[in-house]
Amino acid sequence: MKTTLSLMGAAIALTTGAVMAQTQGVTKDEIVIGSIQDLSGPIAGFGKQVRMGMLLRVDEINEQGGINGRKIKLLVEDSKYDPRNAVLAAQKLVNQDKIFAMVGHIGTAQNMAAMPVQFQKNVLNFYPITAARQMYDPFHKLKYSFAATYYDQMKIVTPLLAKEKGAKKVCAMYQDDEFGLEVKRGAEDGLKAAGMTLAVETTYKRGATDFASQMQKLQAEQCDLVVMGTIIRETIGGIATAKRLGFNPTFVGSSAAYTDLIHKLGGPAMNGFYAAMTVQHPYLDSASQPLRFWANKYQTKFNEEPTVFSVYGYGSIDAFARAASKAGANLSTDSFIKAMDTMKMPPDIFGSAEMTFSPTKRLGSNATRLSQITDGRWKVISEYMSPKD
Repeated sequence: MKTTLSLMGAAIALTTGAVMAQTQGVTKDEIVIGSIQDLSGPIAGFGKQVRMGMLLRVDEINEQGGINGRKIKLLVEDSKYDPRNAVLAAQKLVNQDKIFAMVGHIGTAQNMAAMPVQFQKNVLNFYPITAARQMYDPFHKLKYSFAATYYDQMKIVTPLLAKEKGAKKVCAMYQDDEFGLEVKRGAEDGLKAAGMTLAVETTYKRGATDFASQMQKLQAEQCDLVVMGTIIRETIGGIATAKRLGFNPTFVGSSAAYTDLIHKLGGPAMNGFYAAMTVQHPYLDSASQPLRFWANKYQTKFNEEPTVFSVYGYGSIDAFARAASKAGANLSTDSFIKAMDTMKMPPDIFGSAEMTFSPTKRLGSNATRLSQITDGRWKVISEYMSPKD
């Protein structure tokens, strides 16, 4: 009898070990997750902030005992905002470090390049820091995206501003890649639905620093509303160039340009710039006490003020932890997916919209708001809006 029980116990242990071995990145004590950020390229300002936001939440979770007894181990690689580097980083994280999930990877082209590497090994792409439609469409069981897409953002806010400002000629300047095209397509379709057209467009290459020819073209065409498919320095450089030329249209960008770096680095010239957004910027003196407390905690830990990209990083880990916790002690990719497909993420201290997921819904929310730089800081100027097809 004792021998039989011992054999049964050994068989159960072997079976448990086999199941555990099948779930890459999950051990008895640890969940290994990866992230790819731009830490030394053109949007390193964003990537470093995302990484610190992620680290803050990881530390909080681990200090509280982890997720069902497992600590989170976060590994971060640098893509330099180059899709080729993103592939190499993904290969390292997936094949050598054997991560369970890719969380908060920044960049549209970078995610698109890395996802095939991940999916080959059944590794989730969770809450990427990009609002491109490709992060959830076409459907793939391993894709989960959290916020309104660049396309939906611009489809909503462009005709809204065009009508409010009485714009006669709406134009666009955008980055010559999938990110920029999504901004342009959203604006174009939003205007079309409102009986208007995108009159003139001009592009620039990723990493460009001179926008004189683009702004001269838009000025010559007498554009009075310019959609900006830009990120940090392109937004600042483009608007500053326009101001030097005496060209003063209304400028509006996507959430990719919704960062304090715009007004901090661009100065007074950035006042009046509009951007779509899904979470509030965490100023240290925010009116909301919970947000103010969080912002000061972040500053104490990293000796610098948090940004909206710090919030994206923090939120991506928080959402991952919620789903992993709900998945239970026997964490696997399948149990994580099952948990996510019934998740409802409530609005948080950062003012985000409610997120819901299902077996057929991989985008948490398509609602967006509009914010404007006034007196050197972002101010929310609209309620949440969702696109109407």
